[in-house]
Amino acid sequence: MSQPISCDHTPAWPQQLAQRASTASDPRLKRYFEAGCPDGHTPIADVPMVAVDFETTGLNPDEHSIVSIGLVQFDYHRIQGHSARHWLVHPLQPLHRQSVEIHGITHSDIGDAPDLEVVLEELLDSMAGRVAVVHYQAIERPFIDVAVKHRLGEGITFPVIDTMAIEAHLHPNRRLSWWQKLRGDKPISIRLADSRTRYHLPHYPPHHALTDALATAELLQAQLQHHFSPETPLGDLWL
Repeated sequence: MSQPISCDHTPAWPQQLAQRASTASDPRLKRYFEAGCPDGHTPIADVPMVAVDFETTGLNPDEHSIVSIGLVQFDYHRIQGHSARHWLVHPLQPLHRQSVEIHGITHSDIGDAPDLEVVLEELLDSMAGRVAVVHYQAIERPFIDVAVKHRLGEGITFPVIDTMAIEAHLHPNRRLSWWQKLRGDKPISIRLADSRTRYHLPHYPPHHALTDALATAELLQAQLQHHFSPETPLGDLWL
């Protein structure tokens, strides 16, 4: 069984969300915060989760925008396919050639797409009461916080389980020494597709928000089965 990912085994996420519920002005945000989340002592097998992925126009949330959102609800045992959602949203900034080359979303695709605020209520309701699961939390959490703050005047925060952080934790020596490089060894990649390959999960085409959300949910299930116990406390995994 692996050691905890989180440095703090009992982050006060339920208390933080309750505090935000008491101060939130927008009813959509207030309802989201009031739903709360499980506490850090909850066994991971009992935790409701939602895998979330964004495609964006770049990597800086202060300069770039969300262009598509994918999510799927799941738990330790099963993925709830009926819950899957995918939205194209019109970015505040124009698409960049580099981002189009990555995710394939073009100007014609988003021509009639709504602003993120139009789908925000459904997005928040789909996430409410669940722990978000992402592959590289430095994208999803800051991007949605900036986007929500721009539209509602108040931001959002939430706990996440980061499957990339788990892989980094499991492979602390993934960067090669000069001798390993000289020998021709290959470094261990913790990218989503490469991480899935280690667990013999099927290949999915990358950079589609819904497909990547599904891929992330499956990856976490595999990580939990291989390295953790159903009784592992949520607080050992979330950030």
